[in-house]
Amino acid sequence: MDDRLFKTAMSKFTTGVTVVTTEWDNEVYGMTANAFMSVSLDPKLILVSIDNKARMKAVVEQSGSFAISILAEGHEDISMHFARQKEKEDLALTTFACMPTIDGAIATIVCDLHDTSLQGDHTLFIGKVKDVAVTDQSPLVYYQGSYKKI
Repeated sequence: MDDRLFKTAMSKFTTGVTVVTTEWDNEVYGMTANAFMSVSLDPKLILVSIDNKARMKAVVEQSGSFAISILAEGHEDISMHFARQKEKEDLALTTFACMPTIDGAIATIVCDLHDTSLQGDHTLFIGKVKDVAVTDQSPLVYYQGSYKKI
């Protein structure tokens, strides 16, 4: 099968949209990711997949911690900013558990880097959860290459 057919098949899986953030050397870094999942309840572990060519890979490895902000409906511009598709001047960043996060996210998860696994052209980052915050809003979802509403 070719890459296009594989990407089309993967686009049929509706996902939430997250932004992974961290701080390193007094600078905030972030990227949009939808390859995110919970791994374990005991201990509380999550996983996010980061392309090996992404600058975020080295930054997360260096910082040793990161946050996941699960985006709410209306955060399309924030998602596009961190995916480097559109520049947004007034980013709504906040600090939660000493980590930069997205203000207004439906859930925020702060983690210490627990483990990594190189798999193909991506690295799987497993985070040990330190703190969580949740709100009651509708999620931003992604299906077949565009944002959708539930």
